[in-house]
Amino acid sequence: MNMLVDGEWRTDAYESTNEDGEFDRQETSFRDAVEDDPDARFQPEAGRYHLYVSYACPWAHRTLLVRALKGLEDAISIDVVDPFRGDDGWQFTPDKEGCTPDTVNGSDYLREVYTEADPEMTGRVTVPVLWDKQEETIVNNESKEILRMLDTEFDRVADHDVDLYPEGYQDEVDRIIEEIYDPINNGVYRAGFAKSQAAYDSAVDDLFDALDHWDEVLSDQRYLAGDRLTEADICMFTTLVRFDQVYHTHFMCNKRHIHEYDNLWPYLQDLYQTPGVAETVEMDHIKEHYYTTHPDVTPSRIIAAGPDLDFEADHGRDELPGGPPEALLPTA
Repeated sequence: MNMLVDGEWRTDAYESTNEDGEFDRQETSFRDAVEDDPDARFQPEAGRYHLYVSYACPWAHRTLLVRALKGLEDAISIDVVDPFRGDDGWQFTPDKEGCTPDTVNGSDYLREVYTEADPEMTGRVTVPVLWDKQEETIVNNESKEILRMLDTEFDRVADHDVDLYPEGYQDEVDRIIEEIYDPINNGVYRAGFAKSQAAYDSAVDDLFDALDHWDEVLSDQRYLAGDRLTEADICMFTTLVRFDQVYHTHFMCNKRHIHEYDNLWPYLQDLYQTPGVAETVEMDHIKEHYYTTHPDVTPSRIIAAGPDLDFEADHGRDELPGGPPEALLPTA
């Protein structure tokens, strides 16, 4: 796979699987933090920060969701890369629907943003990227950490009083995020990029064992952590919303569709219908990215047609305790 090595772009420098054929995700490179603290280097200020994202990427999608739910659209600007990622990596193609130019740095490729921050950068070029316009550098490119920052550190510049990491739920939220990461969020990639039958079998077994477990959990509670929408649901949503359209076919996670689950499917519909969520889902970008960007998985680059799913149908979960934050609901 492609990456930067000492600031130079290489197309043969990163092997995505280990010697057992198991998918091996590389650590992200920039791990600074925005903190609502007068002594912090990076402080939350409206207009100071910028997100580079792909609508196709589930990790970037997490940050778009929190940005929308918190009402940070006016405080944090975004640019969107092309869903197709070729040998040159993520590219800015403003003439393509849903894509933008790089409005901050004027780059043609996202890797140029990375080398602007660190000319000797070694590592993969990934989304999301949180950029500081004031110091002209990358703050962070780890989705889980950006998600948490947007949720907990930007309250004074947010338009919505929404707390996705509430007191009394935090330990449970952290536990769930950790618990769903390897078998579900990363599990679909472990299956799709496996280079041995054993690695694939293990990933698929872990994935569907976990999905079965959470389907049971959701039989009598509205959200993963109980009656409150939290960061854990954000992390689950971005995998589930892609599952039937992409992962089931493209990554051979085909033991079952999400829409065949008694509880996971209406749960997914419930999340999709939460005000602000649907607008962050660009299914055309999602499908184009996966089916055209991984020629070792789908060499024909033909985009699968289905399935035709109704995310807007009645989900019936209003009878369970809890619901969307009041700040997101229309006022009378």
